[in-house]
Amino acid sequence: MGLKFDFSNLFEPNLPGGLREEEIDACVQRMGDVLRRFKERRPDFSKLDPNWISSVKAYEDWVRKFDAVVVLGIGGSALGNLALHTALRPLNWNGMTREERNGYARVFVVDNVDPDFFASVLDRVNPRETLFNVISKSGTTAEVMANYSVARSLVEAYGLDPKEHFLFITDPHKGVLRKIAQEEGIKTLEVPPGVGGRFSVLTPVGLFSAMAEGIDIEELHAGAKDAIERSLDEKIFENPAAMIALTHYLYLKKGKTISVMMAYSNRMVHLVDWYLQLWAESLGKRYNVRGEEVFTGQTPVRALGATDQHSQIQLYNEGPNDKIITFLVLENFEREIVLPKMEGEEFEYLSGKKLSALLLAEQLGTEMALTRNGRPNMKVIFDRLTPYNVGQFFAYYEMATAFMGDLLEINPYDQPGVELGKKLTFAFMGRKGYESYKIEIAKKKVTIE
Repeated sequence: MGLKFDFSNLFEPNLPGGLREEEIDACVQRMGDVLRRFKERRPDFSKLDPNWISSVKAYEDWVRKFDAVVVLGIGGSALGNLALHTALRPLNWNGMTREERNGYARVFVVDNVDPDFFASVLDRVNPRETLFNVISKSGTTAEVMANYSVARSLVEAYGLDPKEHFLFITDPHKGVLRKIAQEEGIKTLEVPPGVGGRFSVLTPVGLFSAMAEGIDIEELHAGAKDAIERSLDEKIFENPAAMIALTHYLYLKKGKTISVMMAYSNRMVHLVDWYLQLWAESLGKRYNVRGEEVFTGQTPVRALGATDQHSQIQLYNEGPNDKIITFLVLENFEREIVLPKMEGEEFEYLSGKKLSALLLAEQLGTEMALTRNGRPNMKVIFDRLTPYNVGQFFAYYEMATAFMGDLLEINPYDQPGVELGKKLTFAFMGRKGYESYKIEIAKKKVTIE
């Protein structure tokens, strides 16, 4: 089974003050134009080149000799890997024995330059049995290259041959990593030139680490392919990606400037993190395609059920009505725990019940409370966490993001707001050529020590 989408609580009469079907109908022609423009331009991420799979599978036998794969990436070069790892492997995967893992690798994703974090990962792997997967399209990403230099020093300190312990995923023709690989014979995979990082999870960027830990990457593509095909359907009420984009667009126009995604499964929490980057970096733009200042976008927020029912839901129910909420719901969990008999009348209702039943009841209760309070919400329902379903999820939201960008009349594929911070970082770290970017940190300092 594939994903199911429930948009009921975005509409009247279910939601007081919600959307009316006529509002969607009024946008059919505009949404049709969005779909036609997408088909004409057909971004590379949506083509699902089969070479992405074949190039990765060429290393299938080689990667099996490693006990651990350490991914060194950041942003789009890491979040998809994390989402695949947590959604499609047991949460205790990296603590299982190799036999329990059927010989597949443990996967660690290092997506920060926090020394405590990186050191804790290095403490858990044997360099002799570890492959470092370095991912940077440009080969100049400061955080990735800093961590690469640490890993490289470690490998050399053990007297190991770098070309047997590194694999680069980078631009096919240019960049520092490509140059090092050519000079030293280090194995490589390609970041497709026409695919930006946050749209790259279904390319070798995400597929390699998934294959290394035994995830069926062909099923990932099968799910994504089916989702993309359905996303091109001009019948809006039968097209999940178009409905996601259009309902979020209409609610943004009604002042819903925050998009909360709340996963009712710990294994889906990094799917939410992946969505946060996709939605924020693609849609948060100062200028539209005509160069006019618009300061548009919807702020994505992560929540985990039932944990955040005890931290965020009070705000969502009774605070500013500025949010549209998406629940990720898992119907069938891989493992189950049945509650033993509990003493006391106040706990009798829990005795003999499944933990999953309690979690799903909490989701439904939260959903209905939000709806009664006039807070728009929808559901993405997974029957199970499978490569096919997760592939669908990635593709539907990539397509929805592209459609939303067109509706907002902005470019969803660039990120100019990130560049100044990068240049200032280079200046503060003393990189040549960036001296002019160094600015006074604060003209007036207000500090407390």
